[in-house]
Amino acid sequence: MKTDVGEMVLRTKLSKIKVLVVDDHPVVRQGLTQLINQEKDLVVCGDVEGGAQGLDAIKRLSPDVVIVDISLRGMSGLDLIKNIKVRYPDLPILVLSMHDESLYAERVLRAGARGYIMKEEAIGKVLVAIRCVVDGEVYVSQKMTARILEKSIGGRFEKSVSPVERLSDRELEVFQMIGKGFATRQVAKQLHLSVKTVETYRENIKEKMKLDNATELVRHAIQWVEGEGVKR
Repeated sequence: MKTDVGEMVLRTKLSKIKVLVVDDHPVVRQGLTQLINQEKDLVVCGDVEGGAQGLDAIKRLSPDVVIVDISLRGMSGLDLIKNIKVRYPDLPILVLSMHDESLYAERVLRAGARGYIMKEEAIGKVLVAIRCVVDGEVYVSQKMTARILEKSIGGRFEKSVSPVERLSDRELEVFQMIGKGFATRQVAKQLHLSVKTVETYRENIKEKMKLDNATELVRHAIQWVEGEGVKR
């Protein structure tokens, strides 16, 4: 029986691994789409800029893997990962971010992602990471793997950990927003929390970072945001 050419093309497309890209930078989304679509076994089924759009796209497009950035408009990348894992527990997630992996890699893995790769890495590693997480494996750099192993066996990691790394996911988010210039009420509105809850987070941050007052908290937060190059 003769097979229609159009049917063969459709089967080929359907056999590809469908990738959804969630990143608030259009240039990044475009670059990833071009890179991924050059591969015979991969295809970008959609790209969106925010967390809410990401959840909607997953429902509509049924991707095989999602690439997520940490810094997104509205919902943070960490919150998006947690939301995805609740709704789609078997969907692999790869985080591609500009942020230092020493601070975020373990956080995203705990949240449910399968891998973390920094945007400064070689292009080829992004493709390796995608295939790795789709195959059910975990992808982080060799340096990060050694760091996690050292921590798990009670090595010197805990003694050298920075104060910022001791913050919980939500405390880190509040700390970052303080560094961006958000006042307490603005943070509360953005994160859908009460002002009292945000004030509690601020106190926890000061205690963990051994800061004496609000002025020191703001100064340290601004310095950290500027050092990280966090997107405003």
